[in-house]
Amino acid sequence: MENIIVDNAKVMAKGQITLPKDIRALLGVTTGDRVTLVCDGNRVYLMNSAIYAMQMLQKNMAGEAEKANLSREEEIDALLKDVRSEFEGI
Repeated sequence: MENIIVDNAKVMAKGQITLPKDIRALLGVTTGDRVTLVCDGNRVYLMNSAIYAMQMLQKNMAGEAEKANLSREEEIDALLKDVRSEFEGI
């Protein structure tokens, strides 16, 4: 693991915590951004929600191009172009 930061945060009356500045910077989150919390047993993982969503999308889409017989990048580009043109008329 690289970029390990260990810090503490106090839980306030409404369950709120303030993320330390170094951790916010490492996660790339600023005011108004969303974070995702994943609880695994007695551990909680905190992630930038945008990055987490992209990782889940990539995980769920793995192998889909092969299932659709799309083996070349040009085939994928052509499919995307067709789908986008369908939505332009909506």
